[in-house]
Amino acid sequence: MSPTVLRIGGFRFFFFSREESRMHVHVSHADGEAKFWIRPEISLANHTGLPQHTLNEIEELIYRHQQEISDAWNRHFTD
Repeated sequence: MSPTVLRIGGFRFFFFSREESRMHVHVSHADGEAKFWIRPEISLANHTGLPQHTLNEIEELIYRHQQEISDAWNRHFTD
């Protein structure tokens, strides 16, 4: 199960249900994918196919929606 947390522009932010316990979010885009850590701080874990300006845009979106992503993580993994 991969619940979608947000859809913004051409980005889909989602979780994989059976993955590591450190808070993070996956992001898919037509050009590639990325994984960002949310805790202890927002940082890029890895990516494929995305140029730096797109990664910067994703990171900014994560900062703007950090609480929403964190709340969705807590609901999904603690319920």
